[in-house]
Amino acid sequence: MKYIATTDEKEIGIEIVDEHHVRIGDRLIAVDFVALSDQPLYSLIVDGKSYEAYIYPEEGGWQVLLMGRLYHVHVEDEREKRLRAAAGSKVAETGEFHLKAPMPGLVVSVPVSEGQSVEKGDVLVILESMKMQNELKSPRAGTVSRIRVKPGDSVEQRQTLLSVV
Repeated sequence: MKYIATTDEKEIGIEIVDEHHVRIGDRLIAVDFVALSDQPLYSLIVDGKSYEAYIYPEEGGWQVLLMGRLYHVHVEDEREKRLRAAAGSKVAETGEFHLKAPMPGLVVSVPVSEGQSVEKGDVLVILESMKMQNELKSPRAGTVSRIRVKPGDSVEQRQTLLSVV
């Protein structure tokens, strides 16, 4: 099955060849992907290199925390993409976006304030988890409408941290 993954306006073609191989572009890659416990924590081995990733669904796609960086990823199969392109539709960037904690952790910093304008990629919250500080960035431009946490707060996975409109 072939898919298109979009992150940061970059499209990546992915084909699932079999249980242990994927093709990205012209490159065939050996992979092993295993869930660790009942958390959204996964062990990922790519060409012999080991990674851990937190992955969970969000509105319109997935949040993937890998190597201390949070990615907002939209995945669709080729057919779905062709149908959307034929209809001339684009993913809407309107309405309220709720930034949710990708894992339990401690809020280290909230470098924005309510009413502040933000651009896509601006850091909204710095969250410490598993002894790593993770910058949670805005997936789009907007205005911070409500901050629900402060530095020092412990948060649970999927807890809403702030909202952007």
